This record gives sequence, structure tokens and C-alpha cells, in this order.
Amino acid sequence: MANYSIESSPMQGWGNKLHLFIPHSVLVVNKATNGRSSKSFIDEGRLEEILGIIKNGDYLFIQFGHNDSKVDTERHTSPWGTFHQYLLKYIDGARAKGAHPVLISPLCRRQFDVDGLLLNTHGDYPRSMEALAVQEKVPFIDLCGRSAVAFKEMGNTKSKEWFTWLRAGEHPNYPEGIEDNTHLNEQGAEEVARLVGDAIIKLKLEIG
Repeated sequence: MANYSIESSPMQGWGNKLHLFIPHSVLVVNKATNGRSSKSFIDEGRLEEILGIIKNGDYLFIQFGHNDSKVDTERHTSPWGTFHQYLLKYIDGARAKGAHPVLISPLCRRQFDVDGLLLNTHGDYPRSMEALAVQEKVPFIDLCGRSAVAFKEMGNTKSKEWFTWLRAGEHPNYPEGIEDNTHLNEQGAEEVARLVGDAIIKLKLEIG
């Protein structure tokens, strides 16, 4: 979902492609920042910045869980404890401004085992987020589940096409090459944004 600098190209977050799959009259403001958890994003003042500009009737798309499992104290949250506490700050903050919060589970990582089966690398965070969405009556987009289905259908080899996999010398930003199973490339960002756009339609969110 995050914004990436031009130095990281062709790495791309799906948030920058979402405008392709929602009404053209809607302005997408992507404030996602890579490497943050639900906790560190708040601690850095990033939620406060959003709540300073969000308006009545806007939608706040909230996607965390990817970095909440990190062991460092700056980012770690427990899936059924502090993760909920921090997510509630986003939900309550948006609602206080008259905006509509939407919870989105983290993108599935592209990690297959030796038998070609996709691994669950996010633990309880996606299920925990879904449970909170039900509790708080917040729309929920299961991007973890949707992307897992897509990766399983594509398989180990073809799913690389959505991620930042480059051979040495193939791109000036990665002269030694890169094999990244977490961060999308431009094609992957667009395809994942398509999954989110489809979910928006199915949820009948009144965007635009």
C-alpha cells in the first residue's frame, strides 16, 4: 500500500494504483509508509496528520499486521491485545471526523514451501483484524485471503511476476539484483489494487 521513492522503482505499493479501480471523481491520498506497524505509525504522528486533514464523508483505509509481528518494541503488537487497541485509535479517530474507516488485512507474502504450498506468514493478525471489524461494525477487506487465492492459482513461478524480482544488471536501482517476496512491482501493485477495487464493489461502499 505504501508510497516508495523513485530510488526504489520498480517497487510499488497498491495504494498508488487504487485510483484506477474507483470513480475518477474520487481523490486518493496515500499516506501509507512502508515498515510501520499500527503502533509505530501512531507514535510517529502519522495518524495525527491524517486526522488533521480527513473530512466528513471521507474513507480511511487502514491496513496493518504486516509489521506488527516484528519483535522490536517500536513496532510489535500482540494480535489479540495491543493490535486491537491501536486499530481502535484509527477507527475512533476517523469516526470522530465523520469519516468511514475500512479495515484491510495485510497482503499475503509470496512464500511457498518445498511442496509448492503457500505458507501463512501473518499468524493471527488477519483473523484478529476481521474479528475487530465485526465487533466494531467496520467494513473489512480480506486482502490476505484474496491475495493468497491469487498466488495459489498462479503458483510459485508465475506469482514472481507481481513482486520485485530482478536479475543482476536488469535495473539500475538494483545492480546486484533482488528477490523480494514481500514488496510488489508496478504490475503487482495494479493487480492487488484491482482486488481491493473488486472488494469495494462487493461491499457496496459508497465511494464517489
